[in-house]
Amino acid sequence: MIAGAVSENPVPAARRSSGFRAMRRGLLGHLGKGRERGGGKLVREAKRLPFALDPAQVAVFIADLLTARDRSIALLMLLGGLRASEVRLLPLANVDFGLRRVRVTGKGGKERVVPVDPSFFTELASYLRTERPAGCTAGACFVVLRGPTTGHALTEAGLRRIFRTHRLRAGTPLVRPHRLRHTYGTELAAAGIDLLVLRDLMGHASPETTAGYVHLSATTLAEEYAAARSRLES
Repeated sequence: MIAGAVSENPVPAARRSSGFRAMRRGLLGHLGKGRERGGGKLVREAKRLPFALDPAQVAVFIADLLTARDRSIALLMLLGGLRASEVRLLPLANVDFGLRRVRVTGKGGKERVVPVDPSFFTELASYLRTERPAGCTAGACFVVLRGPTTGHALTEAGLRRIFRTHRLRAGTPLVRPHRLRHTYGTELAAAGIDLLVLRDLMGHASPETTAGYVHLSATTLAEEYAAARSRLES
C-alpha cells in the first residue's frame, strides 16, 4: 500500500461511450416514473368560484332577444343548466314535452336527463310552431332561421354571435352562456338541493366541481357553528 500525495486522480473516469444517464430516483423512485407534472408548482392554486349573474341583468338580456328560438336557448341554460355545446347539439327527439325534460349528452358521451321549467317549453313550442323552417329535416333542436344555411344546425359561431349582439344591445356585458349555467347551479345550491342531485343535473365528473356552487358567508358559518355547539351542549 502506497501512502502520501499522488499526482493523478486514482478514481476511474465515467464511461462516455453510450451517452446514457441514469434516472434520478428520489425517495419514491421505486414506484416508477409516474405521471408527468407540469409547471413544478408546489402550492395548489385556488379555484375560481362559479360566477352567478344578477337576476335583473338576466331579465333584461332575455327581454332583448327577438326570437322564441333565442329565448329558448337562453332559458335552457338558465333553467336547465346546459352547457353551450349541449344546447347546440341537443337533438329535437330528446325533448320530452309531456314530462317536461330533456335528455342531454354531456362530456365524455355521458347522458343525463334534466327537468326544465315550463317557461322553457312555452318558448320552445312557439319556436317550433312559428319559426323553425317548414320541412326542416335537421335532427338538431336549434337551427338557423334565415340566410344561405337556413335549416342547418346552429353553429358555435352562430351561438356566440347571438349572445354578443344582445349583450351589446341590452347593456348586459356580463351575460354569457356559461354564466347562465353557473347561475342555475348557484341558485339550486342556495335553495338547499342535495349536492349529489345537483351533480347529476349538471353532469359534473367531479364532486369538487359541484361543491364550488355552495357559497357560505361568514354569517352562515357562524350560525351553523353556534347551532352545532348548542346541540353538543344540550
